[in-house]
Amino acid sequence: MRAAARVWRVTLVMAALLAAFAGLAFRLTRLHTTERDPVSKGPVSREVRIELPAERGRILDRRGTALALDVPMYRLNANPEGVVLDGLVEAYTALLGRRLGLDRTELERRLRQADRRQVYLASRLTREQVDHLRQLKLRHIWWEETPLRTYPLRELACHVVGFVNAERVGSAGIEMSFHRWLAGRPGVRVTVRNARRQEIADQRRVDVPPEPGATVELTIDTVVQTMVEDALDEAVRAHRPLGAWAIVLDVRTGEILAMASRPAFDPNEYGSSSLDGHLNRAIGYVYEPGSTFKAATIAAALDAGIVRADTPFDCEHGLWHYRGRPLRDFHPYGRLTVAGIVQKSSNIGAAKIAVMLGDAPLETYLRSFGFGQRTGIELPGEEAGILPSRRHWDALTVTRIAMGHSIAATALQMLSALGAIGNGGVRMKPSIVRRVRDARGRVLFEFSPTAVSTPLRPDTSRLMTELLVGVTAPDGTGRRAAVPGYRVAGKTGTAIKAGVGGYDHQRNIASFMGLIPADSPALGIIVVVDEPQPEHTGGVVAAPVFRQIAQELVRYLGIPPSAGAPAPAEPEPTAPPEGDTHADWPAI
Repeated sequence: MRAAARVWRVTLVMAALLAAFAGLAFRLTRLHTTERDPVSKGPVSREVRIELPAERGRILDRRGTALALDVPMYRLNANPEGVVLDGLVEAYTALLGRRLGLDRTELERRLRQADRRQVYLASRLTREQVDHLRQLKLRHIWWEETPLRTYPLRELACHVVGFVNAERVGSAGIEMSFHRWLAGRPGVRVTVRNARRQEIADQRRVDVPPEPGATVELTIDTVVQTMVEDALDEAVRAHRPLGAWAIVLDVRTGEILAMASRPAFDPNEYGSSSLDGHLNRAIGYVYEPGSTFKAATIAAALDAGIVRADTPFDCEHGLWHYRGRPLRDFHPYGRLTVAGIVQKSSNIGAAKIAVMLGDAPLETYLRSFGFGQRTGIELPGEEAGILPSRRHWDALTVTRIAMGHSIAATALQMLSALGAIGNGGVRMKPSIVRRVRDARGRVLFEFSPTAVSTPLRPDTSRLMTELLVGVTAPDGTGRRAAVPGYRVAGKTGTAIKAGVGGYDHQRNIASFMGLIPADSPALGIIVVVDEPQPEHTGGVVAAPVFRQIAQELVRYLGIPPSAGAPAPAEPEPTAPPEGDTHADWPAI
């Protein structure tokens, strides 16, 4: 009996000791796993791994003007569990609401979430705001640096620059195509924080600093870009189109000095703009170019030796039946030379020239001009356009392609082809990125002018440029594009848009593209206006926009006037439209 009692007492003592040790273990575990400090009622010191965000590289124009850069901002956080336990909800609501201008109802709601240990209270705090809060030594409140991507020029060049999304991933424009260069490499820090979530610096385990992103320098000039966008905005106000876009190209190098599209958007507020405004129409919108395309068709025939500038054609007094189908000119013409066909923009003349050239040579020349393929510009969203293989052409196709229908192109493709005509027959690869430098200033990439094809001989190039000068003469369809003191080579276009079951003669795309100065072309400019109202022709709608841009550009860039160039006559109130009208075409 005594032995049994002794065993029972030993068992009881052992159980008590085990219970004591279990309680102590539980308490120690609780202190470490629940991160509660009995004195401060805040988180205890603990090891944390922190990702250090990298500063995203800047995007600059060719003169060093910033188009996109990171601004240091801060995000305010709180531990609601600690705030509630310490009875600080009302005090913090009043204080932070007053100091930061936050909505007090929402602020209190977040601070009362006692089951949470971290909530976000505010973003985009400045360093000055954080310094003021730091002086208050608020418990359960801390902040972290979150760089803010900002676009100081707002809508200017928005389609070129693009934007980053909430995760700081490039989602349009250069921000997207050069994201890998711009993003940099985040750093990492493994360290210890105290009860106030402050770092104990001498207990850092790992400290790898972030590597800033590279700087991307563009070929565009913000002064030129502003000229182009202002001119487009005036055209939009005057003609109420669905859209309008323009490009300025250095035809000698392929560098793009400006690229603009309307409608536009503010990259700082990209989420509040329509998706239609995000489309870069200069490279992402394909359209039947109409009569501007005749420049490529006729240049090909001249280069092939099929015709000369003085070769005459019967333009059938405005109506020509070919393969049983009618083709019309807007104005009836009898005999016109090739030079006259260019100047008057005769559909019939261009079609007859293309028939003489033939399907296979025409397709070969057009592909050498770059149609049906992307230019390779360093921007996302570029379309390749449509140039069907001649195996799929019918008997009428050659006559329709000759005047810019049954084919589709982007504005950049059209301007690139015109650039080849003005550059001695050599087509340069268009580029919008001039240089990329890393954070140490080392050049990672640098633009170098690159010839991609030679569609024309130099003599053909000079001849075709001279024929295009006739378009801006007082009796040409593009006389409203003439710039006082300068010889301008250009071409108008008024393309009828395809609709349900055929072409819709009430909907047009008006365009003008030109070279200045024509004696030694330096710049190529294209202007496209989608469904302008009430005027609809390229000569009336787009040519004046070209002139506005060109005459500002030559002054800004110091391009000397053309020797002996006469001042253009004032255009009459109503200009004869260019010959882009057609009827009874099969639907594409």
